[in-house]
Amino acid sequence: METIPLVTLLAIGSIVLALTALALFIYVMRQRRQPPIDTAASTEERPSHEATSPPPPEETSSSSAKHSGKVAQHSLFVIFSKPDEHTDQRLAEWLREKEATFDPIKKVFHIAGEQPTNPITIANAFPPGEMPDLLRNETHEPIKGISLLVKPPLRKRRNQQMHVYVALAKEMQTLFTGDMLDGDREPATDATFERIIG
Repeated sequence: METIPLVTLLAIGSIVLALTALALFIYVMRQRRQPPIDTAASTEERPSHEATSPPPPEETSSSSAKHSGKVAQHSLFVIFSKPDEHTDQRLAEWLREKEATFDPIKKVFHIAGEQPTNPITIANAFPPGEMPDLLRNETHEPIKGISLLVKPPLRKRRNQQMHVYVALAKEMQTLFTGDMLDGDREPATDATFERIIG
């Protein structure tokens, strides 16, 4: 007689635990999908800049080097001084040299660098995000500038990719004689690079 209530009690207990685990799982998944609260506020408070400043790429608009304790993603913009077909050809050659791969879904290029699991992303700055497949001669308007994006390492001692990232950005600025801006669309300086390298 005592076995029936015990079995019932165990069954009810396991159902309650399963529902609790499911509720916890749903809560965690919703938290991961929500953008940080201070990101939206900092975007609204930011003053508008001159027309040459690029808007942030769509995929990183909520996380382009915001200062909420830790940086979610570093972003640097290189604005080309004279964008035309020759600039696009040089950019395509540069991407081939760096063995960049094109992501047809996100429409960006990735450069493996020192850490292929955390590649450096090359995206279009105007309009934000999407790049034409330059390696396959896809027709497009001349590219006016690009953004370089990378996630910072979890551990400071594993920052080899940040050195590669800064070197690529400086190389692009020299190659295209353009202006380089940081994630806040201010001119990038040595202090900017030191902060990225950590």
